[in-house]
Amino acid sequence: MNPDKPVAKGEMKNPIDRDRDMRDDPSRTSTGEHPVGTTAGAVAGAVAAGAAIGTAAGPIGTAVGAAVGAVAGGLMGRGIAEMVDPAAEDQYWRDNWQDRSYVEGGYNYDQDYMPAYRYGVDAFTRYPERRYEDIETDLSAGWKDARGGSRLEWDNARNAARDAWDRLSDKVERAMPGDSDRDGK
Repeated sequence: MNPDKPVAKGEMKNPIDRDRDMRDDPSRTSTGEHPVGTTAGAVAGAVAAGAAIGTAAGPIGTAVGAAVGAVAGGLMGRGIAEMVDPAAEDQYWRDNWQDRSYVEGGYNYDQDYMPAYRYGVDAFTRYPERRYEDIETDLSAGWKDARGGSRLEWDNARNAARDAWDRLSDKVERAMPGDSDRDGK
């Protein structure tokens, strides 16, 4: 498994196990933060603030702006990661997957489509600062490792992964001011 590529998680657990896993999630710090979201936000914030302040104050201003931006961005990234509830996303897709135009007969949710939706959710939580189009090639390359028992090839799974990404991106954009997903809406 390549740690640089998003991976779909294993089979869904029952609600009691999911709740326990949320409390015992090894990806959370001792204060309950998601380090991936915090780091992604910190990097994005550092670049943005450093560039903005550096334009006005020169090289020293850039360094100061980067430090301030990293703190602010880390808080924003943490907020993005906290908005994503994998169990809620699974329930949403479990309830709505059959209504999607790309769903083909002969496949089922648990074996085939759930891994694709989870792959999109995981990708968004790992790369909230990026556009889907910028990582789709990586997602395509990683699907064989991430798909588990899914019978879907990437050409069939990509729509579900994109759908899950877009749902989260829209959710974050509604919660945060501005065009966080850079789609012009």
